[in-house]
This record gives sequence, structure tokens and C-alpha cells, in this order.
Amino acid sequence: MTLSVDLFFSFRSPYSYLALPKTLKLVEEYDLAVNLRPVYPIAVRVPGFFKKASPQFARYIVLDSRRVAEHEGIPFRFPRPDPIVQDMATLEVAAEQPYIHRLTRLGAMAQLEGRSLAFTDAIARVLWDGSVAGWNEGDHLARAAEKAGFDLAAMDAEITADADRYEKVITENEKDHAASGHWGVPTFVFENEPFFGQDRIDLLVWRMQGKGLARR
Repeated sequence: MTLSVDLFFSFRSPYSYLALPKTLKLVEEYDLAVNLRPVYPIAVRVPGFFKKASPQFARYIVLDSRRVAEHEGIPFRFPRPDPIVQDMATLEVAAEQPYIHRLTRLGAMAQLEGRSLAFTDAIARVLWDGSVAGWNEGDHLARAAEKAGFDLAAMDAEITADADRYEKVITENEKDHAASGHWGVPTFVFENEPFFGQDRIDLLVWRMQGKGLARR
């Protein structure tokens, strides 16, 4: 029996990106469906979050995500530009967020097609693996999406024509994410039990094995 797990994911989260290789390996090795459900980053979901957080919060994430990537052998560099338009001196988040709105809505479209994990993996690599600067320029995203079987121009046209449809998907994702019992990303949810962080995947597998998770 194929088991199913939800994965709440943010395109700005380094840990979400770092969870992808293990997630893909799980799907390859086990009879498992991963329903990747994009949500907006906490900087958008919780206005003023970074102004209220300790200054050490962001510094630690930078330090820790880099060493996790090094330890796991995952190509890694913070995106250029940042998917969130934010003044890192004042921590002020801009009202207009063209990058993260586009990325998250594209992810929501792929989710509706049942292929969000493949799409997100392709796109996230361009943002995070350090192979390009200016991921938002030229055909970087289009070529990555094409390799995963997507027509990015057609997707962009659709979300521009009917943005509300995909915003509703994202809103529902955020509602279910909050109901799971955690607010952070990546959060895996299996049978209403949350597993927060890329470092809880082994624990998630253990739980699913107790519910009959079988190797392919």
C-alpha cells in the first residue's frame, strides 16, 4: 500500500532546499507519495517576524545551513537575488514581493497537477546550488523547468491570468500547515503528525515503517 506524506515547503528556506535530496531518495526507495505543498516564507506569513526575533536567529541559520550542506555534500549558496525583497539592515520586508509570489504560485500550479516535487526540485536547484547568479534573469528557470517536463512560459501566463486560483491553493496549504502543529519549514506531516526539519526525515521514516512503509 502506497503511503502518503505532505511536505510544507518554502522557496526561501535553506532547510527546505536541503531536505529535497533525502526526500527524492525516499520516493525512489519506498512505496511513498510525497505531496509537496508550497507556502509563503515566514517573512511574508508573519509580518514583522524578523524584527521580533533575536538578531542571532538569522546569523545562526546562515551558519548552520552552510555546514549542513557541507556535511551532506549538497551544492549550496544563498540565492542571488534573495527570493524575498527585504532590507537586511533594517529587516523591513517590502510590500511588493514579485519573486516569492511567482515562485510559490508556480509551485501551487505544479501541486494541482500532482507534480510539485519534481517541479520544486528543478527550480530550487537554480536558486540554491550556486551554479547561477541572477536566477530570475534569462532562461535559467525555463531550462530547469523544461528538464523536469514543464513549460515555464505557459505556467507564468496561467498564474498571471488567474492568480487568485493559486493564491487559494497557497492559503489552504498554509491553513493545513498551521493545523499540523508546526509553523516552520520544511514540515512533513504524516497521519496528522508533524516532523519539522530536514533532520527529522529519519524519524519520519521510522514512523512510516511502523505503519507499513515498504521498499519498492
